[in-house]
Amino acid sequence: MDTLTLLTTRRSNKKLTYPAPSKLQLEQIFQAALRTPDHGKLQPYHFVVIENEGLDKLEHLLKEAALELNLGEEGLKKAEKLAHRAPMVIAVVAKINPDVEKVPTWEQLVTAGCAAYGIQLAANAQGFDNVWITGKWINGNALRHTLGCREQDEIVALLMLGTAAEKTEREFRNGTIEEFVSYL
Repeated sequence: MDTLTLLTTRRSNKKLTYPAPSKLQLEQIFQAALRTPDHGKLQPYHFVVIENEGLDKLEHLLKEAALELNLGEEGLKKAEKLAHRAPMVIAVVAKINPDVEKVPTWEQLVTAGCAAYGIQLAANAQGFDNVWITGKWINGNALRHTLGCREQDEIVALLMLGTAAEKTEREFRNGTIEEFVSYL
C-alpha cells in the first residue's frame, strides 16, 4: 500500500484478534514512531508493550482506576472488557520536561501524540488493525505508577493492536474539504 492510500483510508477497528505484531514488526513500528516531529529533540515519549499475562495485569489496573475514580459498575465492566479487546496494547506516555522553556508542555504532548499515530500507521502498513483508547481510567494512580509516569507525565494513548476479527466498511463523515480548511 502506498503512503497516500494508507493515510486516506486508515480507520480504527475495535474488533481485534491474534496475531499481534512480532518482535521484528514491533521494531519497525517503533522505528516509525521515533521519526515523529520533535522540536528540541527531547523524545518526550515512552512506550510500554502489554501482552500475554500483562493484559491480565492491565485489566486489574483499569478496574482499580474505575474504583478509584468512582466510574461505577458500568465503568468496572468496561475496564474488564477493555484490557482483552486486543492481543497487544501499547501504552504511550508523554514524558514531559517542564524545565525546557523553548518547547512548551503542550508541544511535548503533541509530539507524544504524533508518535502514537506513527505506531498506528506503521502497524496498519504491516497489515494490523488498531484503535486508540483513552478514557478516565488513564488517570488511575496504580496504572500511572506501573507505566512509570512521573507527576508531570501524561498517558496519551492505549493503542490496541491485532488482526481484524472482521473487516468492517464503516461509513465516515468525510464532509467537504472546505468545512475544515480555510486560506489566508
